[in-house]
Amino acid sequence: MIDKLDRLVDDISGLNSKLVLLIGPPRSGKTSLLGQLSARRQTPVLNVGPVLGRELITLPDMRRHLQVAELLKLIADGYANYELLLVDNIELLFDRTLKLSPLDLLRRHAQARRVIAVWPGELREDRLSYATTGHPEHQDYGLDGVVPFKIH
Repeated sequence: MIDKLDRLVDDISGLNSKLVLLIGPPRSGKTSLLGQLSARRQTPVLNVGPVLGRELITLPDMRRHLQVAELLKLIADGYANYELLLVDNIELLFDRTLKLSPLDLLRRHAQARRVIAVWPGELREDRLSYATTGHPEHQDYGLDGVVPFKIH
């Protein structure tokens, strides 16, 4: 599977949006596969939750949503290697108080570089979702600008 993902990373370099989402059920090996790609490409994985969380905690609650996108860009720039950004643990981005659209944020990053990210939700009938309907953090997206990479 790592060989297929590694080839895909090269194949997407010519696309406008270079976003690959690793999608699969919990414990299907998404993080492990991203780790293998990290070792192969000698690129660190940005674990958004702990890294961004440390930065956000220093900001007043009322300012976090205003600065989160710029903070993430600065952090991502430090993790990107050869125009490749590997991203995991993005659940923090779904926090309602941050007022973000996590997938749109990833898409913006993927305009400048290839982004391979672990998606913490599901793919059903060409729709990406995070959390269940009715949950306060529920999000639902189409696949525009996304290359899904399914792990079973």
